[in-house]
Amino acid sequence: MSLDVEVLGEEEWSLLVGRRLTEIMAGHHGMRLCLATGVTTSPVYRQTRVAGGPSIFLLDEFGGLPAQDPARCAVMFRRDFTFPRFSVPDVDSPDPDAAAESYGEAVRERELDLAVVGLGRNGHIGMNEPGSNRGSRTRKVELAETTSRRALAYGASTMPRWGITVGLTELMESRELWLVVTGAYKAEVLAETMRCTIGPDLPASFLRDHPNATLLADTAAAGLL
Repeated sequence: MSLDVEVLGEEEWSLLVGRRLTEIMAGHHGMRLCLATGVTTSPVYRQTRVAGGPSIFLLDEFGGLPAQDPARCAVMFRRDFTFPRFSVPDVDSPDPDAAAESYGEAVRERELDLAVVGLGRNGHIGMNEPGSNRGSRTRKVELAETTSRRALAYGASTMPRWGITVGLTELMESRELWLVVTGAYKAEVLAETMRCTIGPDLPASFLRDHPNATLLADTAAAGLL
């Protein structure tokens, strides 16, 4: 198995991916989605029109930030995606490990129809940092330094050190998966993800074993493929 690869123009990328997401939801009532947030997916969600009453689970959430911090994934998603109802890991719980387990149970209650994930500069997927194995489940995680610093670019009031993420187990069990990647600064890690030995050093490489996964990259990100 291998990721199907689609390379789209930089100017049209978000519009085309947003339209595709809209069409899939329109054709599948009650769809179960796991969606990433961040600079890659934000323009996609602004182009997406919600249809079919989907159940949406956010891929991850930063811990240790105020509830309305601009870097919180729920805050970013609510800003970009005009849909009032979605589920997010309860990082404000006094027992984040138990909250992670509860969130994982909800995600696993029924097969995800589609997971949309981005690619971190260190090869992470969600907050499944390097070292995460193929069998990792939804859990509380310690963040890599690069991930913590990335939150500052989102406007975080402080640098988060942990979060809760949907695991690779749940993502790999989804019916369909999209890896969305944009920008020349992701070209090197994307090329390595597509060519390296599959394993925990680059968790995104596990997606090459998914039976129905597609890479949706813009021309800048795909420059080294």
